[in-house]
Amino acid sequence: MFANPVAVQYADASRGDVLQGDWPMSIQAVLAPLFVQIILTLVLLYGMGGLRGVALRSGTVRPEQMELQTSGWPQRATQFSNCFRNQFELPVLFYGAVIIAWVTRKADLLFVILSWLFVLSRIGHALVHVTFNRVPVRGGVYAIGGFILTVLWGVLIVRVMLGP
Repeated sequence: MFANPVAVQYADASRGDVLQGDWPMSIQAVLAPLFVQIILTLVLLYGMGGLRGVALRSGTVRPEQMELQTSGWPQRATQFSNCFRNQFELPVLFYGAVIIAWVTRKADLLFVILSWLFVLSRIGHALVHVTFNRVPVRGGVYAIGGFILTVLWGVLIVRVMLGP
């Protein structure tokens, strides 16, 4: 799928290689979860736009109602809108981490695994949000993503600050 997806140097845990990020990853492996997160955001954008367009064309909502507020959209359009807006909360921290990890050459196998877990949590959160939308479930999935992102940042900060 990717050209040279993993450039692994076998690590020696006794030398601290694992903690120093000596398992460099290809740019494709590092950016793939970021691209999936961006695709999710775009899918939600077009889903929201489509549902709002339907509401406007059907007369359910009049354009002048929406000039200064957004609370008049139908429930389904509001679900997509809220979910789309959520993509500019935790994911912004994720984008920053990916950039810093790549620039500092700390994007290793653990970073990529944590990245995929975070993006999977965002997909799960979005699926809950735009389907049955139960706050306890949605909040739980959001919290899992937040925890994964915290671990990802913690590992990255330690590796950048203590590494060569």
